[in-house]
Amino acid sequence: MDGKHMQIGEVAARTELSLRTIRHYEETGLVVPSARSRGGFRLYTETDVARLMVIRRMKPLGFTLDQMRDLLDATDRLDADAAEGADDATDRLDADAAEGADDATDRLDADEREALLERVRTYRQAAAEQVEKLRVQLSRAEDFADTLSARLDRNAPATRV
Repeated sequence: MDGKHMQIGEVAARTELSLRTIRHYEETGLVVPSARSRGGFRLYTETDVARLMVIRRMKPLGFTLDQMRDLLDATDRLDADAAEGADDATDRLDADAAEGADDATDRLDADEREALLERVRTYRQAAAEQVEKLRVQLSRAEDFADTLSARLDRNAPATRV
């Protein structure tokens, strides 16, 4: 776990999410505080903040809470597998491996890993498509604002000198 714990107010400030939104994401299971203080306050880590930032970035792209949960599940499992693989490599370097020892049973098999990667690729593609749609909308909005500015410039009263 990350070393430093933050209370919800600091997390809200860093993520630019409201306290209510963070609590809602907790209620829906998207993010769970890493710990609680003795007084019962929610305590978050950098990992929790990173998770909230993923959620915050997905929301304007139109992803549903279920889609957010699905992507986070896939990335959590891939990250855990990668960390476990690194731990296994360290263990092999630090100690003589017993002959015939089985690989860690928690590791993803190749098919599971590929299925998770495909889920992430699908979300990446959906995000790219939505970003392109938003670019078109933004361009139209900028054109509209320019049209209004031009109209105001044409109709502005003459300035007395």
